[in-house]
Amino acid sequence: MTNSIGDLEESDCLLLIGTNTTENHPVISFRLKHAIKSGTKLIVADPREIDMVEYADIWLQHKPGTDVALINGMMNIIINEGLLDKKYIDERTEEFEKLKKIVEKYTPTYVEKITGVPVNDLLEAARMYGNAPQAAILYAMGITQHTTGTDNVKSCANLAMLCGNVGIPGGGVNPLRGQNNVQGACDVGALPNVYPGYQPVINPDNSEKFKKAWNVEVLDDKVGLVIGEMLEAASEGKIKAMYIMGENPMLSDPDLKHVEESIDALEFLVVQDIFLTETAKKAHVVLPAAAFAEKDGTYTNTERRVQKSHKAISTPGEARQDWEIICDISSRMGYPMKYNHPSEIMDEIAQVTPQYGGISYDRIEENGLQWPCPTKDHPGTKYLHKDKFSRGKGLFHAIEFKPPAELPDKKYPLVLTTGRILYQFHTGTMTRKSKGLETLGGESFIEINPADAKKLNIKDGEVVKVSSRRGSVTVKTQVTKQIKEGVVFMPFHFAEVATNRLTNPVTDPTAKIPEYKVCAVKIEKHKKATKKKAKKTARAAS
Repeated sequence: MTNSIGDLEESDCLLLIGTNTTENHPVISFRLKHAIKSGTKLIVADPREIDMVEYADIWLQHKPGTDVALINGMMNIIINEGLLDKKYIDERTEEFEKLKKIVEKYTPTYVEKITGVPVNDLLEAARMYGNAPQAAILYAMGITQHTTGTDNVKSCANLAMLCGNVGIPGGGVNPLRGQNNVQGACDVGALPNVYPGYQPVINPDNSEKFKKAWNVEVLDDKVGLVIGEMLEAASEGKIKAMYIMGENPMLSDPDLKHVEESIDALEFLVVQDIFLTETAKKAHVVLPAAAFAEKDGTYTNTERRVQKSHKAISTPGEARQDWEIICDISSRMGYPMKYNHPSEIMDEIAQVTPQYGGISYDRIEENGLQWPCPTKDHPGTKYLHKDKFSRGKGLFHAIEFKPPAELPDKKYPLVLTTGRILYQFHTGTMTRKSKGLETLGGESFIEINPADAKKLNIKDGEVVKVSSRRGSVTVKTQVTKQIKEGVVFMPFHFAEVATNRLTNPVTDPTAKIPEYKVCAVKIEKHKKATKKKAKKTARAAS
């Protein structure tokens, strides 16, 4: 997040796009609702009638995968009606004229044809955002999990800069992270192209810096692979072994049939996790790890806040803390890694990561610190880009709308979009062990609009077969007006109804994130369920 969670309550207007905040980030949604009750305006852009729509002044129910067109349309109106911040644009940005030229054709009428959003709704939303003194954009995986995910994020940045909303309290472009330490993992180098602190591996100066820090003579200067590329390489026999930590690709990755084939092709698989996941069941070696309450350490949350976590209970059985397992394996493989406590690891992170330079265990005991925090006397940073951008001036990107990689056709006439529900988390590794949560939300479903259900002669609660070009699953229907006609929704938590058997593995060319949010599917009556119903009817007649 460029800004802070507390900042959201200072906003005059909030734009939520691609985030089902109540179900995916319930604590943040509470803060949003508090702000709304205090007078903050809310715009929600989502294909589904999510909980936050109830609190919204405007709901933009656009088609999945049309975010760029929607945002370009808002910018077209803001520019034409003079709602842009000319002073901010002149002093703090560049390439505005290129942006202006691109968005000229994205008139409200043109955008309605692409997105399905009525002209008047788009006009109202653009004026609401453009007139707000302080406006914040919040997004999540509904923006990033597309083949145009990078374009979507850049479009959000364009809109924010157009109205002078970056580098001010109550503004900004604020991605809501999907898991508790995604931000921290990225910060310390758990990416294939950077060292800690987002320092590129292809820069020789960075290589020299980390050779000295880690006391090694050689570091690979090549950009590595992302998960999808690793699995593809495994299927081709180019990768022989994998070490998977706290990840469950056998349920979380797209096109699960191919994922399974790739993992089965490995000669050696190690999985380090707290439960025997679907992926761990395929491992040659399982390393039992400590859960969050069983270890000391830090997490960096979505607002860049580095927070301290205290061990509350002992680890069961042979489980060990992750860092201890890694250090032990590394040492046995010839590179000694010796730490007495996680605080020493934090000290090393501070030494090699400029944004963390002033962060240490003693400074984050109570409330944590938000990076950048470069020195020991620095108070942390509440919001980014206060006086200037990290690159100097903010760069507008002129972006054309591109449709999703797989659109509906006669054979697969519906668009499937996926996501989470309130009572389950990610692949259910932890939440599905809870009887209470299973009682509240222990069964998968597919949401379908009444008009589509009528065409298919499908009733609410009926078991149907859902198929894409990659596979099929059977699932119960929820017939609801909360989903747009022509669109269906499924959660991905449930192994017995593995939604990612359907999803498309095609990725964004820059971020290389799969397009989980759009794929073409068809729905048919489930033959087994139909036969059972026929038998039941026959028995009743006799």
